[in-house]
Amino acid sequence: MKKPFVYVTRKVSDEALNLLTSFATIEVWEKEYPVPREILLKKVGQADALYVMLSDRIDRELLDHAPHLKVVSTMAVGYDSIDIQACKERGIVVTNTPDVLTDATADLAFGLVMSAGRRFIEGNRMVMNGEWKTWSPYFMAGQSIHGATIGIIGMGRIGEAVAKRATGFDMRIMYHNRNRKPNAEEKYNAEYASLPDILKEADYVVLLTPLTEETKGLMGKQEFAQMKSTAVFVNASRGATVDEEALFEALRDGTIWAAGLDVFQVEPVPTDHPLLTLPNVVALPHIGSATYEARNQMAMLVAKNIKAVLQGDEAITPV
Repeated sequence: MKKPFVYVTRKVSDEALNLLTSFATIEVWEKEYPVPREILLKKVGQADALYVMLSDRIDRELLDHAPHLKVVSTMAVGYDSIDIQACKERGIVVTNTPDVLTDATADLAFGLVMSAGRRFIEGNRMVMNGEWKTWSPYFMAGQSIHGATIGIIGMGRIGEAVAKRATGFDMRIMYHNRNRKPNAEEKYNAEYASLPDILKEADYVVLLTPLTEETKGLMGKQEFAQMKSTAVFVNASRGATVDEEALFEALRDGTIWAAGLDVFQVEPVPTDHPLLTLPNVVALPHIGSATYEARNQMAMLVAKNIKAVLQGDEAITPV
């Protein structure tokens, strides 16, 4: 019996690839950059399964070239790069990788809180550039974290993990979510609040929502204007949730204190992007889940989802 064909759009762990080869014929795009569109259009014509990354656009055009496709499994929690409705119409299962990257992403989000609030990157640059000349009372002074108020927008798994970390700093925890989370309120003493109330009261506003039609451009000029001039904004969700021009203006004009960003509207972010000219921006290259442990677990979960679907079983983590 002919083995199913799985196309893998980036090199992942040997363990995950070995699992796939145990039941399927696989082909892997070995480069460090995304597979070109024309190649993906060609390969999907043969594929029974696609093992994809968040940088791969799975749309109707691509699916029209995929007569055998049964499953699209993405190595990410977010799936805004996949046309879910088009997959549903064709009976194609879509899976993602929740849970396994929660702690890694929460660690990074809270790291951005600390780095932007306490000016870690600015201080490092000053030392490396030989600009540290003397001590003075307010030299490189930042914003307090201990006892401050953190406002979490999007209280999913990662949001709750950030709240857990905030308890270690005795922070007041506010959150906004589509639905209230009584368990989180009890466990972390978190306060449910409207978005305007969070923006008005929080010292640190941490955006962790998925990208949907409702959250696209969620943070814009009006929202930044409601924040404290000493507040720090952190985005570890998706770049399109933020109006970057409005954020730049808010940071430049002192409307808010600083920002920590792991995501951008265009990735990789252009080196001439206005946000990268500001000293009060901590910018990272979308590495929220980038620990060896988390990425290896994600890679295996993608492979296990593909195996389950192709062998006629229920997907482990279907979207």
